[in-house]
Amino acid sequence: MEKVFHFDALREPYQADAAVVACFDHRFRLALPKYLKRNGILATDSIIVAGGAKSLASPANETDREFALGQLRTSVRLHRTPRVILSVHSDCGAYGGLDGAFRGDVRAEAQHHEEELRRASACVAAAIPEIEIQALFIDFEGIWNVNLSAGCP
Repeated sequence: MEKVFHFDALREPYQADAAVVACFDHRFRLALPKYLKRNGILATDSIIVAGGAKSLASPANETDREFALGQLRTSVRLHRTPRVILSVHSDCGAYGGLDGAFRGDVRAEAQHHEEELRRASACVAAAIPEIEIQALFIDFEGIWNVNLSAGCP
C-alpha cells in the first residue's frame, strides 16, 4: 500500500450534531455545508443518496427506505446524534426533473417537495421517535426550511 495523502484526524469518538440526508447532485453540494456551518452544525453524519429524503418519503422500493433508516439508526447509536436534517432539491433527476415531472412549474415542484419532506419526516419520527427533525428544500436561489408543525398532507 502507498500513502497518497496525509492528514491528521482526532481518534476519539465524537457526537454528531446531525445526520444529514441529501442527494448526491453536485450543483447543491456546496450550499448545504455552508448552511450547516452557518447554523453551528459542524459534526455531521452524511447520508448521500439519489433523491435525498426521497428514499424515506417515496422510495423506488422498500429496501431503499430501510437502508436510509438503518443509516440514521446507526448514526444515533454510534454518535449519539440528536437531530436529522432531511433535504431534497429542485430539478432532481430522481423525481423526474423540474422540466419533466413538473413541466417547469417551480411552485408545483416546491409544493410537491414540501409534501415529500413531510412524508419523510413522519417516517423518521415513527422509526426514531426521540430524534429532532428538520426539513430543507434547496433550489437555485436558496435553502428553504419546511415548517413540519404545519400539518401533514
